[in-house]
Amino acid sequence: MAIASLWREPERPEQLSFGALEFHDVFKIYRSGPVETVALRGLDLRVEPRELVAVFGPSGSGKSTMLHLAAGLDAPSAGDVRVSGRSLAQLDDNELAAFRARKAAIVFQSGNLWTGLSARENVALALRLAGRTRVDRAVDRALDAFDLRRRERTRAGALSGGEQQRLAIAAAAAREAPLVLADEPTAELDERNERIVLEALARLRVQFGSAVVVVTHSERVADAVDRVIELRDGRAA
Repeated sequence: MAIASLWREPERPEQLSFGALEFHDVFKIYRSGPVETVALRGLDLRVEPRELVAVFGPSGSGKSTMLHLAAGLDAPSAGDVRVSGRSLAQLDDNELAAFRARKAAIVFQSGNLWTGLSARENVALALRLAGRTRVDRAVDRALDAFDLRRRERTRAGALSGGEQQRLAIAAAAAREAPLVLADEPTAELDERNERIVLEALARLRVQFGSAVVVVTHSERVADAVDRVIELRDGRAA
């Protein structure tokens, strides 16, 4: 299946009463002594279930802050962040940890894996951390979906950069997280591997039902997604 069709099916995500991710008038202010830095200024956005969006913006526009708030790694100074209709402000520390294990998967540029474990062990461990006990079938499905079965016994640290990113995406897919957040997932890859990883991200929606938010500077990512959100000065442009 061509990458374009992977990214485009279905043509329009189903409209539900709540989004996969919602920001409602969100502000984030960082303070260092008397100095205040406003990273987000009343950000409003909504990502639908099974939608694929790319977030662009210059350095300092609030992209990383937005991603951290969406993952529950930080809290807004004002406003509300909701995932699948649930306000993250309502969750205590233990509930936030469970949320990140089960509901929101994060794929960074690097450092996503336990490099001393095999590919199979990485996916299985991600499932067990999410509270799953019977994991073999889900691991098999994820490894097959991302063409990693032949590498399942290989130590993650010995995989290529593109394979490592696909393995991180496979671990997210196995959990069937409704929201996947990817921070510059193709930044360190050549054009061929970027295309392969883009196809892998597309499969998250088509085969696993996830909404995917990709923070990126890559024009090739922008050409492949349903919608582009541009951040400027902490707001959606």
